[in-house]
Amino acid sequence: MANRERLPPIAAEKMTKEQRLAAEEFKAGRGYDLIGPFAVMVRSPEVMLRAKGLGDYLRFRNVLPKRVSEMVILLTAREWTQEFEWSHHYSYALEAGLAPAIIGAIADGRRPQGMAEDEAAAYDFAVELQRRKSVSDATYAEACRVFGEPGVIDLIGVVGYYSLLAMMMNVARTEPDTDKGLPLPRFPD
Repeated sequence: MANRERLPPIAAEKMTKEQRLAAEEFKAGRGYDLIGPFAVMVRSPEVMLRAKGLGDYLRFRNVLPKRVSEMVILLTAREWTQEFEWSHHYSYALEAGLAPAIIGAIADGRRPQGMAEDEAAAYDFAVELQRRKSVSDATYAEACRVFGEPGVIDLIGVVGYYSLLAMMMNVARTEPDTDKGLPLPRFPD
């Protein structure tokens, strides 16, 4: 019973007026109904819509190469063992050109071999930020050299935004989409 979803999706007929309006605005902008973190966040429509706005930029329009952005999303899903996010972004990462071997290493919690320069800079920055809660001067300088200051801000934003989504779904115990992506096993305790 401990694994049951805590904050399951709310049926449309059980939503408050504010929740229904937020769900409609979400669907109008994204083209699909509430899923994953948004089905959790709709309990606070203001949080959900503000998160959607930030996500619209960070997912679809940030300045990082799409392949790098998707890699950082997978790294964040791995750090949080967030299976729903992993299951969705696994295929997006492949479509963006991220090598399957890199994805597999991230799933295993290993530093991938053979990364491109931008992938290595983003990997080092994202992992260091998530594990140390800061980045060294050398890691920061390399990220600035490769992505520029706007790219560094977007890199921080992607890590932060997908950490927020992971926290929402981990607390809610959101189930992954089992027919999507590579399974993401939990790290041993």
